[in-house]
Amino acid sequence: MDLPHEPALRAIGTTAADFERDLVSNLYFERGTTMESASTQDVYQSLAVTVRDRLVDRRARTATAHQAANPRCVYYLSAEYMLGRQLRQNLLYTGTEDVARDVLKGLGLSLEEVADYDVEPGLGNGGLGRLAACLLDALATADIPAVGYGIRYDLGLFRQTIVDGAQVERPDDWAFDGSPWEFPQQDDRQPVGFYGRVVEVAGRRRWIPEETVLGEPSHLLVPGYGTQTVNIVRLWRARADSDAFDLADFAAGRSAEAVQEVVRSENISKVLYPADSTEFGRELRLKQQYFLVSCAVWDIVRRFHLRNSDWAAFADKNVIQLNDTHPALAVPELMRLLIDEYELDWDTAWSITRGTFAYTCHTLLPEALETWPVALFERLLPRHLEIVYAINQAHLDEIESRFPGDVELRRRLSLIQEEPERRVRMAHLAVVGSHAVNGVAGLHTRLLTETTLADFARLWPDRFRNVTNGISPRRFVRLANPRLAALISEQLGGDGWLTDLGRLAALAPLADDADFQRRWRAVKRDNKLDLAGYARAATGVRIDPDALVDVHVKRFHEYKRQLLKLLHVVTLHDRLRADPRTDVPRTVVFAGKAAPGYHAVKRIIQLINAVAAVVNADPAVAGRLRVVFLPDYNVSRAELIVPAADLSEQISLAGKEASGTGNMKLALNGAVTIGTLDGANIELRERVGADNFFLFGLDAAQAAEMRRGDYRPGELARADPELAAALDAIAGGRYGAGFGDVLDSVLGRDEYLTVADYRSYLDAQDAVAAAWSDPDRWTRMSILNAASCGFFSADRTVADYRDRIWRADPVRVPPR
Repeated sequence: MDLPHEPALRAIGTTAADFERDLVSNLYFERGTTMESASTQDVYQSLAVTVRDRLVDRRARTATAHQAANPRCVYYLSAEYMLGRQLRQNLLYTGTEDVARDVLKGLGLSLEEVADYDVEPGLGNGGLGRLAACLLDALATADIPAVGYGIRYDLGLFRQTIVDGAQVERPDDWAFDGSPWEFPQQDDRQPVGFYGRVVEVAGRRRWIPEETVLGEPSHLLVPGYGTQTVNIVRLWRARADSDAFDLADFAAGRSAEAVQEVVRSENISKVLYPADSTEFGRELRLKQQYFLVSCAVWDIVRRFHLRNSDWAAFADKNVIQLNDTHPALAVPELMRLLIDEYELDWDTAWSITRGTFAYTCHTLLPEALETWPVALFERLLPRHLEIVYAINQAHLDEIESRFPGDVELRRRLSLIQEEPERRVRMAHLAVVGSHAVNGVAGLHTRLLTETTLADFARLWPDRFRNVTNGISPRRFVRLANPRLAALISEQLGGDGWLTDLGRLAALAPLADDADFQRRWRAVKRDNKLDLAGYARAATGVRIDPDALVDVHVKRFHEYKRQLLKLLHVVTLHDRLRADPRTDVPRTVVFAGKAAPGYHAVKRIIQLINAVAAVVNADPAVAGRLRVVFLPDYNVSRAELIVPAADLSEQISLAGKEASGTGNMKLALNGAVTIGTLDGANIELRERVGADNFFLFGLDAAQAAEMRRGDYRPGELARADPELAAALDAIAGGRYGAGFGDVLDSVLGRDEYLTVADYRSYLDAQDAVAAAWSDPDRWTRMSILNAASCGFFSADRTVADYRDRIWRADPVRVPPR
């Protein structure tokens, strides 16, 4: 019999009656219950499946269109994806938000009540993962065929709680109740090997792994906005082989021994970024990285062979983007498959590999440019080390041919660091194995080519290019700030700006319009009331919706200088105790997580909470200063904080932040930035105008010069009476005893020049207070910030990647 071209799909109607019928049907058939006995969790799961069905329909048509077009596909490899909650986004992208609201109302429920059951997937930590999510969204919106590859972490990073002021990590069992958005594919498991030996077979090298785990895929749907395209993010979970459970040990009462191989295998995908302070943790991290790339590269090759047979077309049909160094092992893994499994010659395999990969470097920090001990690498991945050595030899031969006798250059560019310990340099491997390398902001790319990767830029200047990061306006305005989105759409005559963010420039002429300013302020105040309600419930701290909301929200790291902000808080506390008129009413909001093993910044979190406790209880500053630390920062928390923010703290030491995306999200929602000339702050300031940005501090060149010179932070701190007083207040126990170690980081080496930038920062904060005292001026600045952020759309970022690196054409998916 003739089979239909498309799979038979259940009827998916577009009316409220159709939607209600499908919801009740899913409640009955998927949850096994009825409306009379259903819990709210049942209704949430059924609603999610009802929305998901509409995306599945689009996904089927997307796959059919891609199969017919056989296009060049973008494969995005990332250790993190911070996707955020899925229900509200998918309601928006399927155009069913109003219908769902009406149907639930008829059933006696609110959409907000049901949406509270939606759980954010625990697949990321910070800007790296959120960028990945924004780019996948923009890829689908641009109709570009793409697949994201990542790890399906059982427990994510961690759920942050605060106990006695200190960060405590709890498991983030995000899928405990099951995720209605996830499609497990147990029949597509892929074996992944570790350890073992390399043997010679018929003149070819072959790896015989000693240990094998199974990579079990599942996928989440990634719809485009205003289009029929639905791409996927494919996530891999480590599973033990069925023989790993030892029945004999179990029968003998040795239950722990019986499951130790199962636990060993499944630990690989248990948590994001296992602590690398122990040998076990370091080995687990390297295992995790290879597990991801082994599964992904195998899947990419499989997909290629579904439509193609000629290896010469591989690099034309596939581009693999490495999101930082975590997936750099994909380079030797693809080489291994090509030369060992498919028996291509070395030169052909290398040409294919280099033509396929592109690498995004997200850091300038030396410690973030990963290296792995050769001994660990050899024990875990012996064949891959041989391939790395071979790549390195050819690489060093090329350097010698172009720069004969330059031994020092060969040493600096080698994939192998020789001293003090032999280590494999993963960033070097990614650069050598890619045809394109990009930074993520103008300054970052320049510093990459002038400092961090300067020798490579000298060797291959045409390989380096800039692609400034961007964010999704659908997620961070339409979903996070619906009041502002409605106001913008009303003024611009529709929501076309959601896919063409440059249209926001039309708001600029309204910056001085009194009525528009009033409405703009009303939106911001309502958003502050939402944040105040959450903060009160979560921490007990009251936020005044009429006070300046001053936010420092991001991953905790010393270079991001949460400590500089805290020293400003302590100085304000001193000033206000002396004179309540010193500053405007202000609420300072901190949020962010510290890596479990990063004890220095965990101590800063503890000090923040200690300062907050004293300040918030001090009647001398009541109504003038509040400090709140909101725990467990993630996309959902950002969606509360970002719309309510008045002042955006982007105060990292110049030359340390690659780009930042929090600065973009906050400015797009009308926050005014106080910041250094670091990362994308430079481009942000250029676009919003110097008069609408509070600049302070050393620039990158000045900071580098000061670090090279005779910098004495202790002497400088004592020479500034207010800084000395703030440090003495902390040292003297005003905020609790035992924070000497935190002060040592400032008064000792002061790696991130907190003392050097302190006075300039306070002067800029005084300018902030003056501007806030003039509501019309501040509102004008706020409007102009949002109106000037069109450049920072992820849609523009994807267009830049497409034109400069990927060369991937869109494939239009026809409507059903």
